[in-house]
Parts: sequence; structure tokens; C-alpha cells
Amino acid sequence: VQLQASGGGLVQAGGSLRLSCAASGRTFSSYAMGWFRQVPGKEREFVAAISPRGVTTYYADFVKGRFTISRDNAKNTGYLQMNSLKPEDTAVYYCAADLVVVPRTASTLYDSWGQGTQVTVSS
Repeated sequence: VQLQASGGGLVQAGGSLRLSCAASGRTFSSYAMGWFRQVPGKEREFVAAISPRGVTTYYADFVKGRFTISRDNAKNTGYLQMNSLKPEDTAVYYCAADLVVVPRTASTLYDSWGQGTQVTVSS
């Protein structure tokens, strides 16, 4: 499956953004989807993941209560709604797909990756 992330941008602290991840190729609804982020000099870190049918979701502790992962399989698109953004959320955000039923948090286990979208939160 091919993925394309979009929706990043510059926002003030406390603001919101919604990232999208458009999928093409294989059946998107067969894949769990994850969002990860990375800043220069640091490893890519897990943000959130959702099962193929959207039943199960996982979140990193630092985004719980602020970010919401969702998907619309009819549109072959996944989303990450980010609210109450903080300057430390500044990073390149990547979406990824994993051909499993139970979503996983390790980036090395994901099969396909989007190109990343920059999110910058100003203080």
C-alpha cells in the first residue's frame, strides 16, 4: 500500500491540526495504521495506532487526551486530530501501514510509510 501524509503546518501553542494519510494500492482496510514522529537527531517515536476496522486504538502517553486517531476505510484515508498542541509536538509526522489485526507500536514492524508532513508549534 502506498501512503501520502498531509495536513501539517505552523500553528500556535494550544491550536489544532488534522493530519490525513491517503492510501492507494492494496486494500487499506486490511492494514493497521500508525502515526509516528521524528525530530532531527532523535529516533522516530510512536504517536498512535489504529486497527484495520478502527476498533482498537493505542496512544503514546504524551498525546493521550489531546490527539485522536481515526480512519475512513471507504475513503482509504486515516487521520490524526491533534488538539492542544505544544511546542514539543514539533516534528515531522509520518503515517505507516502494517498488515496485522492488532496495531503495533514499534516502527520497525510497519511495512509501508508515507513521506512525512512537518508540524511546527510556536510558543
